[in-house]
Amino acid sequence: MKRVTVAPNLALATFWADVLTQAGIGATVQRAWASSIAGEIPPDQALPEIWVRDDADLDAARRLLEDLRRTPQHDWVCRTCGERVEGGFEQCWNCGAPMPR
Repeated sequence: MKRVTVAPNLALATFWADVLTQAGIGATVQRAWASSIAGEIPPDQALPEIWVRDDADLDAARRLLEDLRRTPQHDWVCRTCGERVEGGFEQCWNCGAPMPR
């Protein structure tokens, strides 16, 4: 097993491990609950980590997570109400219509 990266929180660590798993890369979250002892150890030592089970998958896992972090977000215009919606949202904040495909 090799460490891929450190996550800023458990939610992101779990998400990243799930993305890797769905891509066929065996991944686990280590130190999932270490934040509860952050006052006893240095805070950076209590952050969750993502590890790959097979050392050969390390480079592919790092590339996949880097691509995920660089996913472009585009603004879009709601077809229902004409409101401009910032990238990252899949539903119009004004009328609730879904983002067009």
